[in-house]
Amino acid sequence: MKVDGRHYRTVWLARDGWSVDIIDQTRLPHAFEIATLRSLEEAATAIRTMMVRGAPLIGATAAYGICLAVRDDPSDATLDRAHSLLAETRPTAINLKWALDDMRTRLRACEPSARRAVAYGRAAEICDADVAGNREIGRHGLEIIGAIAAAKADGAPVNILTHCNAGWLATVDWGTATAPIYRAHDDGIPVHVWVDETRPRNQGASLTAFELGHHGVAHTVVADNVGGHLMQHGQVDLCIVGTDRTTASGDVANKIGTYLKALAAADNNVPFYVALPSPTIDWSVRDGIAEIPIEQRDGAEVASISGRTEDGRIETVQLVPDRTPVANYAFDVTPARLITALITDRGSCPASAEGLAALFPER
Repeated sequence: MKVDGRHYRTVWLARDGWSVDIIDQTRLPHAFEIATLRSLEEAATAIRTMMVRGAPLIGATAAYGICLAVRDDPSDATLDRAHSLLAETRPTAINLKWALDDMRTRLRACEPSARRAVAYGRAAEICDADVAGNREIGRHGLEIIGAIAAAKADGAPVNILTHCNAGWLATVDWGTATAPIYRAHDDGIPVHVWVDETRPRNQGASLTAFELGHHGVAHTVVADNVGGHLMQHGQVDLCIVGTDRTTASGDVANKIGTYLKALAAADNNVPFYVALPSPTIDWSVRDGIAEIPIEQRDGAEVASISGRTEDGRIETVQLVPDRTPVANYAFDVTPARLITALITDRGSCPASAEGLAALFPER
């Protein structure tokens, strides 16, 4: 995807060939800044503080975090410490654990003297695989959007509602939920995106709107609670969201508020799709509500908000009364029964154990 006409991925090797550059997403949308990670600890901080976020990107950054750790000390002890430190940064997104387990398994299988080269090579492969997988999600989702467009009269745009940011800023490139949108836009299909602001961190208002705007996709930011109203009045043709963890039975954990959108969609007969790359599936879990750990973040994210003042300053202001208790659940689980289909890099399928098994028979 492009920013001001220049192509970017969200994570890449710096010019020195070993440190790691990222887009600092805590600075968006008001400033576009590149940060450089030079140590395991800096990689962990970038994930924990959401300088990088989104399940696929978290996994890719964690893979490079392992690289930074073994660059100086390729011992088993350092490898295990890096795995533990990075695994604790974000508990809900399964891509993090997948990438860390993959890296540790591969590095344990080779001599310490070879681990640096193997680590950097494998991290690059994880990034490239994410891009390729998301491109395929776009191809399969394009078929769905194209069919809806063909049924609309007078070339009216397909209205798509999305939640949080499941765009290229949440992945290495293309995005998950946005990949079909970008493909449709690039193919000349008129689309319009309703962008949930997505409190408390406002990833929709700040990130999704930022990237859609730079790509030229028509969009409108709305408050989180507007979605049901839009659906009641026929202004949403389909919903597409991402997921941080998908169970083997088709439940999905995604940004808090996704479940409510799925309920509204079901009540109004609006198709509700979830887009996901293969590593987002947790084959060890079947009951998402009972088994997926839900991250609880700092209450300050709910109690305060940051924005740009008229004179250009970025300020944070308090929203709630002093000493008010605040809860900050970062994710909720949408049961498979509310999902029209899962759009994966292998194709679309029903959100069920049988549907996933048909796409992934090796599991």
